[in-house]
Amino acid sequence: MDNNTVLKVDNVSVRFNLTDEKVDSAKEYVIKFLKRELRYKEFWALKNVSFDIKRGQRVGILGLNGAGKSTLLKVIAGVLKATEGKVVTKGRIVPLLELGAGFDKQYTGAENIYLYGAMLGYPKAFLKEKFDEIVEFSELGSFINVPLKNYSSGMKARLGFSIATIVEPDILILDEVLSVGDAKFRKKSEKKIKDMFDKGITVLFVSHSLAQVRSLCDRAVILEKGQIIAQGDSKTVCDLYQEKLNK
Repeated sequence: MDNNTVLKVDNVSVRFNLTDEKVDSAKEYVIKFLKRELRYKEFWALKNVSFDIKRGQRVGILGLNGAGKSTLLKVIAGVLKATEGKVVTKGRIVPLLELGAGFDKQYTGAENIYLYGAMLGYPKAFLKEKFDEIVEFSELGSFINVPLKNYSSGMKARLGFSIATIVEPDILILDEVLSVGDAKFRKKSEKKIKDMFDKGITVLFVSHSLAQVRSLCDRAVILEKGQIIAQGDSKTVCDLYQEKLNK
């Protein structure tokens, strides 16, 4: 991988084993598993996906539902392990995928800052230093000391966003443009992401909006049934995708 390449996806495939039969309980599942009575059907969510991203590029991932877009982002972010192939990255990755997926609902917001921050690879001393900044951006106020089981989904997403974006990443991964919290907070979060864009960081994101990909990206990739069917400059790839949608 040359010095200017920050992300290399090399022949990545992801296989899921889907059970063919209905299992009504965990107990029944374990019994059938031990007796080797479960029958599986292989499903390849991704198959032989390869591409490189240079420093500062913004790459849009296009494809219909079920094409493998989110699976690809999760493999790159390290959330999922590839069945075959590998991903090589340089620098810090901030994945804004399932915000707060690592939260513990029994812990307070304050405790989850350290828990979720640790999952994202932030040192405890760093989180302590940035604690007030995270709370202020999340606009949770005194709710930061309330257990997460009492939070709305919007409050959890706001806290997750505030923790994940406390550092400036080398690579930002977005699954759809975020709709976090109310209109006021959404505007603030979108500005923060745009500021990251303006600083020239590398961006990889899924979007169903062709207009968004055309305006924000210099490259694009089309996924179909887990395979790349086109990649190149965003205008050419978006035009091709538009043609496919119109058929």
